[in-house]
Amino acid sequence: MNEQQFGYRIRHLLNQSRVDDATVARLREARELALSRQRPEPAPALAWADNAVGSLGGWSGLSLRVLAPLLALAVAAGAVYSWQQNQRLAEIEEIDAQLLTDDLPIDAYLDRNFQTWLKKRLAEQ
Repeated sequence: MNEQQFGYRIRHLLNQSRVDDATVARLREARELALSRQRPEPAPALAWADNAVGSLGGWSGLSLRVLAPLLALAVAAGAVYSWQQNQRLAEIEEIDAQLLTDDLPIDAYLDRNFQTWLKKRLAEQ
């Protein structure tokens, strides 16, 4: 028999019998005391959070309230840095691809007299 069935059975027995006023008053006081000591049940969706984090009071709560936003900020900064590096590499790859597919020979970029070569080429055209 579970607690709920036991409580219903006690209530039924008390409702059927005649109980004097002193006993009723004592039962009422005991009920009120039990209700005042009853711990409210946590919400089922957040029940795991209470066990994992505990109460948010004291130093542990302060550290959680400070460390969680700092961790989120660090992750966001890392993501932005990674994205910027990928963009920069994509730009370099695009420039390299344009240079390699151009009509200009690669040796021209390595030659110190590049300006001279360009002037010759413009003169030939």
